[in-house]
Amino acid sequence: MRTFSLLLMLVLMGACSEQTSSTGPSPNPGSDEAVYEWKLITSWPKNLPALGTSPQHFADIVGKMSNGRMQIRVYGANELVGGLEVFDAVSQGVAEIGHTAAYYWQGKIPGAPFFATIPFGLTATEMNAWLAFGGGNELWQETYAPFNLIPVRGGNSGTQMFGWFNKEINSLADLQGLKMRIPGLGGEVFRRAGGTPVTMQASEVFTALQTGALDATEFVSPYNDLAAGYHTVADYYYYPGWHEPGSTLETLFNKSAMESLPADLQEILYAGAEAMNQLLMDELTAKNNEALRVLLEEHGVELRKLPDEVLIELRRISDEVVRELSQVDALTLRIYESYKNFQDGVQNYHRISEEAYIEARNLPYKLPKNLPENPSANPR
Repeated sequence: MRTFSLLLMLVLMGACSEQTSSTGPSPNPGSDEAVYEWKLITSWPKNLPALGTSPQHFADIVGKMSNGRMQIRVYGANELVGGLEVFDAVSQGVAEIGHTAAYYWQGKIPGAPFFATIPFGLTATEMNAWLAFGGGNELWQETYAPFNLIPVRGGNSGTQMFGWFNKEINSLADLQGLKMRIPGLGGEVFRRAGGTPVTMQASEVFTALQTGALDATEFVSPYNDLAAGYHTVADYYYYPGWHEPGSTLETLFNKSAMESLPADLQEILYAGAEAMNQLLMDELTAKNNEALRVLLEEHGVELRKLPDEVLIELRRISDEVVRELSQVDALTLRIYESYKNFQDGVQNYHRISEEAYIEARNLPYKLPKNLPENPSANPR
C-alpha cells in the first residue's frame, strides 16, 4: 500500500509538471508564485522603430511590474499570424494580446475606424482625451465585447505624412487611377477622388512599390518611413496627413484570458498598455525631426505640400464618407455622434489655444542685429 501511494504521488507530480497552457499559470495556480506565459502578436515588423519595438517594451515592463509572474513573448507580423489577422487571432485565443489598429476591421465592425483615426478628424491629443474622458472608451469596449476582446489605447502616431509618390501631385487629375496603399476611411476617400486604394500589411509595401504594383503608399511619418526605406523606391514625399491626423493604435486583450487572471495582474497589463501609449507617441515626436532632416539633406527626398484645391476636395469627400458611415447601424451612429460632438467642442477651444499659439509662434520677425540667431553661440 505504501509503495502504491508513492507511485501514485510520483505519477501525479509528473502529470502536473508536464501540463502546459498558453494562458494558464505554472507552477502553482492561484498562488502569488504562479507564472503566466502569454503571446503578443502585432501588425508590424518586429524591429520597426516605435510601432514594432514598443510592444516589446510593454512586455518587458509588465514582466518587471509583475515580478516575473507575467511572461509575454512578442511576435511580429507573419511570425505567428499575418499582420491583418491579429483581431481574429486574439479573439479566438491563438494569442492573448494583440497590437494593431482598429481601422483594419471595418469589414466586420463598421464603426471601428473611429477608434483609430478619421480623415480630417481628431489629433493625437484629442483622440486620447475623447477615449479617456469623452465616452469613446466605453463605446469601444461595447463594440468589441461580442468578439471576446477588450481594447485599450496602445500608442498614437500623431499627425502622419500623406505618403510617398512616384509622380508629383499638382491637381486632382493627378490622383486618377493612382494605386496607393491607404487603409481605413482614407482609402475610401481616395477612391472617390479617383484613386485606387489598396489595403496591404506594412511588410509587403516596399516590394510592391519597388515592382510597380503600387504607385504610392502612406505609412506613418519620417522616423518609420526612413527605417522602411521608402525613399529608395519613391521620389516625392507629401504632407499633410489628412487621412490620419492622430492614429490611435490598439492593444487587444482576449477577454476570457484577461478575466482568468488575478486582479493585480490585470491592472498591471492595463498600466503597461498606458505606458506604451505614451512612450510610442513620445518616441515618434522626438525622432521625426532628425529623420526628416536625413531624408531631405542626405537622401535628396523631394518634400511637397498637397495643393489647397486638392485638400479642400478631399475634405469635402471625407465629410460625405463619414456621414454615410454613421448611417450603417445604430451603434455606428452612436459612435459617430459621440466623436463628432467631442470634435466640435475641442476644435472650438483649440482655435484660441493650440492653433492660435502655433500661428503666433510661426509669425516672422527679425532679431536685433546685436543678438546671435543661435542662442547657444552667445558666450558668457
